[in-house]
Amino acid sequence: MGFKRLLASLGAGGASVETELTELNVVPGGVVQGEVRIQGGSVDQQIEGLSVGMQARVEVEGTDQETKQDIEFTKLRLGGAFEVKAGAVHVVPFGLEIPWETPITVLGGQQLRGMNIGVTTELEIARAVDSGDLDPVNVHPLPAQQAILDAFGQLGFGFRSADMERGHIRGTRQRLPFYQEIEFFPPQQYRGLNQVELTFIADDREMDVVLEMDKKPGLFSEGSDSFRSFKVGLNDFQGTDWAAYLNQWLAQVGGQRNWL
Repeated sequence: MGFKRLLASLGAGGASVETELTELNVVPGGVVQGEVRIQGGSVDQQIEGLSVGMQARVEVEGTDQETKQDIEFTKLRLGGAFEVKAGAVHVVPFGLEIPWETPITVLGGQQLRGMNIGVTTELEIARAVDSGDLDPVNVHPLPAQQAILDAFGQLGFGFRSADMERGHIRGTRQRLPFYQEIEFFPPQQYRGLNQVELTFIADDREMDVVLEMDKKPGLFSEGSDSFRSFKVGLNDFQGTDWAAYLNQWLAQVGGQRNWL
């Protein structure tokens, strides 16, 4: 069974609410299944609305400092108003479709630190909104995304960190107000590189793969970045040797700029 959490006690003698996710493991474009269970208290109560959504805690660049912001990036309303009778149990099942752009939270079977993504539950009671805590979900890579990640591993790149940043990457199909960056540190043969940042921006057909190469600063020069974006079909990615493709591009860009 999935994660079960007590959401709230709705006033003195009021109902209590639990949200249970029956499947924690999903992929972008998939569906989170679960149910909201409302246990009536000692009095009847009118519930004006019930909804579930997906929320992410993202980084926001400021003029002086970096802050965190909770962004709800999809929401599903579970019917209209209803009454919960005293002592009765009201169960509302749901299937919440998550966007194709949803960031990955699991890589190589390991949780990515700092990827705070999950399901929120919201109740409207007498024109007040009662929001619960986050129910974490495990977002695994799509097969096409896994192929690119595997290619980095084959080239000897190691995972460094991941984060989610508010903003938009120009020239991509991005629709959400934030994006994920997965950072890798390079193997020794890419000696001019400090790190490579990888971003996936998918829809139901294909995805933009955005790479940012960060040059190591030299004795008489500062570090600099170079970007590369290409498209990968979600259903026709198998015919490409992605390790060779990435290596060719990295070598080409590095050679042109005398990085490597």
